[in-house]
Amino acid sequence: MKQHRLLVLFATLGLGACSVGPDFTVPDPPSSKAYLSEKEILTPERRIVLGQHIESEWSELFASAPLNALIHQAVADNHDMAAARATLAQAEAAVQAYSGSLMPQVALNALAGRQKYGVALFGPSNFMIPPFTYYEAGPSLSWTVDLFGGGQRRVERQQALAEYQSHELDAMVVVLSGNVVSQAVSLAAVNAEIAAMQRVLAADESSLALMRASFEAGAATRMDILGAESRLMADRAQLPALRQRASLNYHTLAVLVGKAPADWSPPQLELEHLALPEKLPVSLPSELVRKRPDILAAEANLHAASASVGVATANLYPSLTLSADMLQEALIPSRLFYGASNAWALAGGVSAPVFNGGMLAAEKRGAEQAYQAALAQYEETVVRAFSQVADALTALSHDAEMLDTVQAGLATANASLDLARKSHEAGSIGVLQVEAAKRELAQAQLRLVEAQSQQLLDATQLFVALGD
Repeated sequence: MKQHRLLVLFATLGLGACSVGPDFTVPDPPSSKAYLSEKEILTPERRIVLGQHIESEWSELFASAPLNALIHQAVADNHDMAAARATLAQAEAAVQAYSGSLMPQVALNALAGRQKYGVALFGPSNFMIPPFTYYEAGPSLSWTVDLFGGGQRRVERQQALAEYQSHELDAMVVVLSGNVVSQAVSLAAVNAEIAAMQRVLAADESSLALMRASFEAGAATRMDILGAESRLMADRAQLPALRQRASLNYHTLAVLVGKAPADWSPPQLELEHLALPEKLPVSLPSELVRKRPDILAAEANLHAASASVGVATANLYPSLTLSADMLQEALIPSRLFYGASNAWALAGGVSAPVFNGGMLAAEKRGAEQAYQAALAQYEETVVRAFSQVADALTALSHDAEMLDTVQAGLATANASLDLARKSHEAGSIGVLQVEAAKRELAQAQLRLVEAQSQQLLDATQLFVALGD
């Protein structure tokens, strides 16, 4: 009963322990109310809706089933994602391990030994105990009482690190989804550019054929033919670069979905089927810091640094370790577990740092500086996130301006071709002018493809920057 009361006393001390060091508090959100300065003169993008949230996965706003399927395949099969999931599971297991270390540790021991004593100091001078074999078996208990909360701070730190890995995984999903969309849009765009360039080449070849016919009829010069050939060769030289871009987009997509390029083919994606969403919901700055995964990861890292200060502080205080052994001892195995073989031992020890050359105090100061570094990294992550959203918003504004200009140019090119055809039918101009108008239209269509794809890419970057 005496040893039982002693264990109860120390357990009560452990339960009443305090946790030294700072308690973590989430930094206040920034005071910014907007992403852009009032001094920036921008064409307003009518699709932007500030203060709204996306109710579903942001990629669904593009209304493309093949694109959504591609994203889901990447999230499921990407190898970096698999590694991140395993790293998160490892961090969660570490939380359980650190939590378990705070509990009393019980072990079952069995021992066999051989013992010999020297000449007896008391009694007959010729009295000696012959060598003998002994056996011991039974449980042992040890417990380091967390008097000053150092153990709890270690668990807190590991929980924060596991939370960090969880947010890192979420951030990887956002970035991976953005990369898949960007590569898919780029692949669809470059295929559309190749098709538009082929229309330009068709117009070049038709103009060259007509020019040669005119030269034979004496209506054109050799210089006219060389000029037409030069335009054809210059436009034709753009095709290899476009095809290389398509190959790179395809190869990158294969890696993103966890496949080798030779073992995978991308779905058929048409640029005309990838429309910009009618609404682009944009979170307020104060909301962004509570949902963007990399900001939350930086916050978790800051929490871990705060807990490390508590761990270093607790190391400056004494530690208490309790142990208990309940043994069965006998000289022969068959006598184990008899009443007369019972033996027990209780021990308690306090260890307090006295002199360590200033090591523990320096470790505490180092932990405090590590916290300040983590705080600066958190603040840098926040302002960089705001900057990325601002970049995407300004890009979309400029895209809208560019698209309006390109669409006006396309309308002009269509009107010019229509007028050229009518004039040719009336005999006012020759067929060469009609072919020149066709070439200008094909060039305008190529510029439209480039403007539309850039707008889609910048919308994707906006969603990634918002952490949706």
